Amino acid sequence: MGSARAARLTPVCEAILGPGAHYGNGLDSVQDHLSGGPLVVPPFTLVWHRADVAREALAGHIVDHDPRRSYFEVLVEFLRERGVSVVLEEPGNATQAGSE
Repeated sequence: MGSARAARLTPVCEAILGPGAHYGNGLDSVQDHLSGGPLVVPPFTLVWHRADVAREALAGHIVDHDPRRSYFEVLVEFLRERGVSVVLEEPGNATQAGSE
């Protein structure tokens, strides 16, 4: 289970830290890096190209046994809560989902 979770985080890790980057096995590891870890500290903007592909790929992965919340939605919310401005680019539009 841990390796599947890590695989879901790989694209986000690479977008933030660069090719080949690895956070760990879950959102706790991402939190460690976003809280003053050695490589990245918010605020910054993450432009998520083809967010529709990620949304679809993660649609079947639920969090906290709540089928109404996909891993994609939880991840975007998680980043926003920690000061990351997330731009979700999908064919035909771009949605700004930044921290308020």
